[in-house]
Amino acid sequence: MFKTLLQKEINEIIRTKKFLISFLFCSILILLTFYVGANSYLVSKYQYDAAVDENIRSMKGVTDWRMVEHTIFLPPQPLAYLVAGISNDIGRNINIRGRGEIIPVDSKYNEDPIYAAFRFLDLNFLFQVILSLFAILLTYNAVNGEKELGTLRLIFSNSVPRDKYILAKISGSFIAITIPLLIPFLLGSLILVMSGVPMGSNVWLKLGLIIFTGFIFYGAFLTLSVFVSTITTKSSNSFLFLLVAWVIVILVIPRASVLIAGNSVDVPSVDEINSKKSAYAIQTMDENIKMMKSFQPNDVSNVMNEFGQFMEDINVDREEKLNSYYEKLEQERFNRQKVQADLSFLISRLSPASTFQFAATTISGTSLELINSYKEQAKEYQKVFANFQIDKTGGTSTSGMNMVIQSRGEPEEINPAELPKFEFNSPTFASVLSGSIIDIGLLIFFNIMFFAGSIVAFIKFDLR
Repeated sequence: MFKTLLQKEINEIIRTKKFLISFLFCSILILLTFYVGANSYLVSKYQYDAAVDENIRSMKGVTDWRMVEHTIFLPPQPLAYLVAGISNDIGRNINIRGRGEIIPVDSKYNEDPIYAAFRFLDLNFLFQVILSLFAILLTYNAVNGEKELGTLRLIFSNSVPRDKYILAKISGSFIAITIPLLIPFLLGSLILVMSGVPMGSNVWLKLGLIIFTGFIFYGAFLTLSVFVSTITTKSSNSFLFLLVAWVIVILVIPRASVLIAGNSVDVPSVDEINSKKSAYAIQTMDENIKMMKSFQPNDVSNVMNEFGQFMEDINVDREEKLNSYYEKLEQERFNRQKVQADLSFLISRLSPASTFQFAATTISGTSLELINSYKEQAKEYQKVFANFQIDKTGGTSTSGMNMVIQSRGEPEEINPAELPKFEFNSPTFASVLSGSIIDIGLLIFFNIMFFAGSIVAFIKFDLR
């Protein structure tokens, strides 16, 4: 009996015009998403390589490693062009000195403001907006529609368990829609390969997990639609109710959570932090100037070397003070931001859409953790760069004043090839799976909850 009901549901869906039109529309968008994502990655990779080469070229003619203007760049990640997250909002370039603050600059949206206005077409948008509407369109009348057509009474003229009917209704709808949609996803993956996007096993596993999670999210909207169709008597009412629910889940709850958290937790602005940093930097500079005036050489014949070492020492001391103060300010702001973000995330997880977005961005490596990871890896590289400068020159470049003593004769140019390379390590599959497991579990919970609600509601459903 269950098999018959399952086959009936699948046949009824795939033979409708709305399924054919919706499927073709979704397929085109899926293929377009992969095509645009692949091309955007290749363009960004070209720009990244050009920026790295230009950074090396700018060192030509420099004769002291302490005078190098060195910049590291966040390399483009293939999945960031399929699930954008915050990857286009954060600064991608960091000017590296031997000591000093790490400040990422030049975001994608800063360079191309039009993208900030219209955003990108990615998998997050496809699942959250397009496929959730697809689910509503195909299943809003799953139960009450059959009642209106009179087929429901005919079905239950036989001894059909109501729970099996609901299970067949949801399973058939899910299979009828999911299996055909796998085709454009597979073709999209082929586009990535044919375009030359580097797809290692780690990236393939992440992409597969994103699509799997997306279909779980899609299933939540499908089961919600079936549930609503069992608690409303008319299909027109269920369609209206689902549209209202869609607006609340997709648009209202995520934005309301940010508003509530923003008003509940006070976080100092960037301008406030920068003002405090600037004031303290001026104060420490004034202290250094006073110390410079009090400089007394021990050996008049070696005054320049002594003064150079003196400047190095007071610069080191100043940088340590600045770094300590800056880190304290940033840590205080980070802690407040974390409390604010945790509250916002807690509220927004009432929406399956937000839950899916958290999971997808975590898996793709474009969640809020991206900026923290980039800065932490940049700080580690800064230590490597500082040690390299010390090995070469005995000192480091700083954000303050440098005293460089050149020997007589023609100075030898540095060799940029000796510079230690910055390698950004994206998260492993195991780490993103661990980080997203709670959100994936919540999506499964939404499916179970709406499925259980459908069965309970249908037990009391009037078949007449």
